[in-house]
Amino acid sequence: MMQAARERWDFLTKPPGSLGKLEEIGIRLAGIQGTVFPKLEQRAVVVMCGDHGVTAEGVSAFPQEVTGLMIQNFVNGKAAVNVLARQVGCAVHVVDVGSRVEGELPGVRSKKVRAGTANFAQGPAMTPEEAQRAIAVGIEMVEELHQQGVQAVALGEMGIGNTTPSAALAAVLTGRPLAELVGRGTGIDDEKVLHKTRVIEQALAVNRPNALDPLDVLAKVGGLEIAGLVGVVLGAYQRKMVVVVDGVIAAAAALVACRMESGAQEVLFASHLSQEPAHRVLLQEMGLEPILMLDMRLGEGTGAVLALPILEASCRLVAEMATFADLGLDNT
Repeated sequence: MMQAARERWDFLTKPPGSLGKLEEIGIRLAGIQGTVFPKLEQRAVVVMCGDHGVTAEGVSAFPQEVTGLMIQNFVNGKAAVNVLARQVGCAVHVVDVGSRVEGELPGVRSKKVRAGTANFAQGPAMTPEEAQRAIAVGIEMVEELHQQGVQAVALGEMGIGNTTPSAALAAVLTGRPLAELVGRGTGIDDEKVLHKTRVIEQALAVNRPNALDPLDVLAKVGGLEIAGLVGVVLGAYQRKMVVVVDGVIAAAAALVACRMESGAQEVLFASHLSQEPAHRVLLQEMGLEPILMLDMRLGEGTGAVLALPILEASCRLVAEMATFADLGLDNT
């Protein structure tokens, strides 16, 4: 189907390859959906939310309570991802898979596995069973979206401190040194970046995650919302749905999913390249090229939502442009 799509693109009324990455996007979409004319009319962003015990180590510029405040902000439709999602006609689904918010908030899907991870600088963030349950939450969410006709899922997340487990996951799964991976997250200074690096080094020494066992790595130095996104990727791959990866946290989840199921990479699109240094490494590890370069580092799914119109543009071009045959010319 990808070959058929490439032939269609080459016979549209333009020089071959002149639409650049839009053509490659369209060809990949054709392969995923099994048609030369893919469609992305129904889109959704899944915002997985969870808290992190490692915030007790002072790795974030914001207190843990901000996670709960932002969950309410999503529900109120006032967060950045809500604004951008409204602009592009994308539904926002907020899932609490592991926050420390007490009780249930209206408008939030409460699928809490536990109230935040443990401090992974002192021991495992969670048990393998808890990680599997969080993954199952993501798979279940995608199944529901698939039944609603959703064709593309953007990965979003919220969890104060979650660039720390993302860097830890990147270090273990790529083998790259932490000095190349640890970033400023919510805006910490150079001294705190060094402290954050030392905390992750301690976590890796304490937990000794097995790089050949992605579930072990995820459970020991990951996060509940990250595990939820792993499930979203795996579920989407099973259903041949498009997955648009956001920033470093979503990319870490995507790489874990790819290590669990190598074929999952086929449905992934990298929306943008964030300012977090681990993001570039993670995308390279998956062979993904970012669509946008906007120097963003917010998360929430903002970059992924912004990239959706680019993917839709590719679908429209291949379906609505004339071919040379339409002009009475052959394809020679």
